Amino acid sequence: MNVFRTLPTATRRNLLVLLLTGLLFWSSLAALLPTLSLYIKHVGATNHQVGIVMGSFAIGLLLFRPWVGRLADERGRRVVLLIGLAAAAIAPLGYLVTQSIPLLMAIRAFHGLSIAAFATAYSALVVDLSPAQNRGEIIGYLSLASPIGMAIGPALGGYVLEWAGYTPLFLLATGLGVAGIGCAVWVVAPVTEFQDDQGRKPFWSVITSPRLRVPTLLLLLVGLAFGTLSTFVPLYIQESRVDLNVGLFYTAAAIASFSARLFSGRASDRYGRGRFITLGLLIYALAMLALWTAMHREVFLLAGALEGLGIGIFIPALIALVADRSEASERGRVFSLCMAGFDLGIAIAGPALGFYADWVGYRGLFGLASGLTFLALLIFIVQSSKDVSHSIRFALGGGKDWYALPQQQ
Repeated sequence: MNVFRTLPTATRRNLLVLLLTGLLFWSSLAALLPTLSLYIKHVGATNHQVGIVMGSFAIGLLLFRPWVGRLADERGRRVVLLIGLAAAAIAPLGYLVTQSIPLLMAIRAFHGLSIAAFATAYSALVVDLSPAQNRGEIIGYLSLASPIGMAIGPALGGYVLEWAGYTPLFLLATGLGVAGIGCAVWVVAPVTEFQDDQGRKPFWSVITSPRLRVPTLLLLLVGLAFGTLSTFVPLYIQESRVDLNVGLFYTAAAIASFSARLFSGRASDRYGRGRFITLGLLIYALAMLALWTAMHREVFLLAGALEGLGIGIFIPALIALVADRSEASERGRVFSLCMAGFDLGIAIAGPALGFYADWVGYRGLFGLASGLTFLALLIFIVQSSKDVSHSIRFALGGGKDWYALPQQQ
């Protein structure tokens, strides 16, 4: 992490405070991850209603993405960061005070605002604060907030639930969100000038432009595969009757993802984004392929490690690529809309691919997921630049990114 020593003191302090804020946010969110569906069941919901309430999170996330993206550009990143943290702090109290299924759906959708706002503002702020020549490295380091928070939160939440029950659990999640707000107020966001002429462009034109269309499509396809994994791996392992605690699968993925993010961002600065996006997609596709063929616990654990390694390489490199291809004045909208592709993939994976589970089984779903990821890899190799030959060179040989804008803060 020598890059931090070269940064101005104010920038270094901002990034460290932002990292701590991210840890608190993701820990707050993840504290409820393994137990919220149990709570909804506990208050009297049927299995179908549990699915509807949990799925409302993605609906809220998708609905709020465009609004928070534009707000981040027009009113500043810190405002949107605080909105996300406030939603993370308020929503657990909402779960606590109602047992009505429609109200729980509304609160869950409101909870979706937390990621929509926080992830958009966080990504844009990291890029705003990073020198262009070290952008990938700093994105890689700051993205560690997510896997670390997602590892701490469930363990902490599970312990509190077992020790004290649901009320202290929800208060814990709220407290972590409030602590995040306390950190975020110390973040000093660089001033970016919003350009009025951008406001007259169709909002969705941001992601239909050649420079951002392919990254958004990649995120959609990987989101479908990730959503399949998140929804069906526990059921698949149970059906396979493999002697494996499903938590170990996610532990293997988290360790691999953490390790990958330590080097992948810096390497993409030095050797080019294309190679590492290609590598991340290839490893992720191999993870889905391993799940498709898995019959023993060792193969499941290998698949988990490959999944974490692939996503840990792919996401920081792709975020850096999107940053390279966007103006400072539009980064809020760009990140919110591009990442909406990933959100959409996760949201529709369960109902869309789950429809085929009765026909092809869980194993077949991962065969389909591997096909989707290999398709994403093929699209990137032949469509990532202005023509096929330049795309192949960029994706495989470190060629120039023709869509990258002049380096700027």
